[in-house]
Amino acid sequence: MPQWLILVLCTLVACGAVVGVVFLRQQRVGDDDDPSETPDVIEYMTMMIGVVYAIVLGLAIAGVWEARNAAEETVQREAQALHEVSARVEVYPAEARERIRTDVADYVRHTVREEWPHMSEHGELTDEGGRLLDRVRRDAMAVRPEDPRAVQSYQGVVDQVAAADAAREQRAAQAAPTMPTVVWFGLIGGGALSVGMVFALQIQRSRREVMLAGLFSALVVFLIFLVWHFDQPFARGLDEPTGVFTALFPDAAG
Repeated sequence: MPQWLILVLCTLVACGAVVGVVFLRQQRVGDDDDPSETPDVIEYMTMMIGVVYAIVLGLAIAGVWEARNAAEETVQREAQALHEVSARVEVYPAEARERIRTDVADYVRHTVREEWPHMSEHGELTDEGGRLLDRVRRDAMAVRPEDPRAVQSYQGVVDQVAAADAAREQRAAQAAPTMPTVVWFGLIGGGALSVGMVFALQIQRSRREVMLAGLFSALVVFLIFLVWHFDQPFARGLDEPTGVFTALFPDAAG
C-alpha cells in the first residue's frame, strides 16, 4: 500500500472519529448543558498535556530524522569505498584487477538486488553479503604488487575495503527500527489523550470548533506518521536508498 494512502486513511479515520464522537455527544447532551462551565483545572491540565506531548513528539521527530541522515551517510560511505577499490586497482596486474573488480561487482549486485529487500523486510543483513565482502577483502590482500604504483595503491585498496566493511556493519546496526516499542505507546497514547482533552473542554458546539478539532487530530496523525515514515530509513525514509550504489555501479541495477 502506498505510504501517501496510509497517511490519508489514518487522517480520515482520526477526523471521522472526532466528528462521530461530537455528533454522538450532541445527541446525548441536554439543552440545559453549558459548555462554559468547564473547570479551570481541566484547561490547565489540557495545556500541560499539550506542552509535554509536543516536547516528546518533537524529540521523536528529531531522533528519527537524525537516524535518517546517518543512514544516508552510511550508504554513501559504503558505496564510495567500493568504488574507490575498483578505481585504485587499475594499476594492478590484469588478472588481479579483474578478479577484484568482479568481486566488488558481485557484492554490489547482491546488495542492491537481494540484500536490500531482505534488510527492509527483516531488519538484518544476509550471510551471503558478508561472504561476498570477505571475498573482496581476501582477494585484495592476496595481491603481491611489484610495480611501484601498485605498491603505493595496495594499502589504499585494503583501507577502502575496511571502510566498506565498517559501513556495512553500521548499516546492519541501522537496519532495525529506531523507535522502541514503548515510545510508540507514548506517542499514540499521548496523541489520543491530547485529542481527548479537546472533548474534556467541551469544544463541540459549532462547526468552527468541530473543524478545528478535526484539523488538530489530522495534525497529530500526520506528525506520528512522520515519525513512522523515518523510523526505518532503509525501508521508507530514503528516497532512493540504493541510488548511490546504482549511480556508481550502473550494472548492479539490472
